[in-house]
Amino acid sequence: MSLVTCLLILIVAFLAGVEGILDEFQFHQPLVACTLVGLVSGYLTEGVLLGGYLQMMALGWANVGAAVAPDVALASIASSILMVHGLQGNLPVDFVISVSIAIAIPLSVIGLFLTKFCRTKAIQLVQKMDQAALQADFKVMERQQLLGISMQGMRVMLPALLLVLLPNDWIISLIGSCPVVVLRGLSVAKGLIPALGFAIVINVLASKETWVFFALGFILAGISSLSLIGVCIIGAAMMLIYMALKKGTDQGTSFDIDASISDLLDR
Repeated sequence: MSLVTCLLILIVAFLAGVEGILDEFQFHQPLVACTLVGLVSGYLTEGVLLGGYLQMMALGWANVGAAVAPDVALASIASSILMVHGLQGNLPVDFVISVSIAIAIPLSVIGLFLTKFCRTKAIQLVQKMDQAALQADFKVMERQQLLGISMQGMRVMLPALLLVLLPNDWIISLIGSCPVVVLRGLSVAKGLIPALGFAIVINVLASKETWVFFALGFILAGISSLSLIGVCIIGAAMMLIYMALKKGTDQGTSFDIDASISDLLDR
């Protein structure tokens, strides 16, 4: 990798780590992080593919109370860097993406421990901010806040720097040493990841009222002459009709469906 490429990757890694806490611009999401790494390294298409697979896998990862989900930021950045190393070694694209997906899972667990460590250290920063707040020292409060956010960026940027500095031959030999049986399993697992992502979404959202919409959606998606945009438009229209009908049913009175849909669109 060139020096400019390495610097750009490190910037993306820092932003991904910061966004893992801020959740404002979504740089930590696999689809965004992997795409940006692929863009700055010259492998945009491969980055989008890897990010798409990891995004489907991470749909069910969410923080619940004190339980912190696996770290998608470190998993996305590190696996995409390994993907770039493999592609620069002229390895097959499907093979490299499959191995990168497999490596992303343990990396997300490592990132979980790193983010827990940073959050624990941030408690001391909060205490210092409380003391500064009592003295109305806003400059100290801002510095402590920036330090806490920078810690989250560094927890992703430092592992990314280590992977970037590793010799390309080491990465290629590591990826190439995978047994054939493992590679076949990874290829099969890669194809199951999108189905797993949809299954997670259905498991969360499914109810007696929504199952019929899932069934109709899968039927419409199977029509080859109907584009994805067309399916989305039909879905949006059905959603508006359903909400208008449900509103009238809840009110228990006769209603004008055109007026109800207009009212929903105005909102």
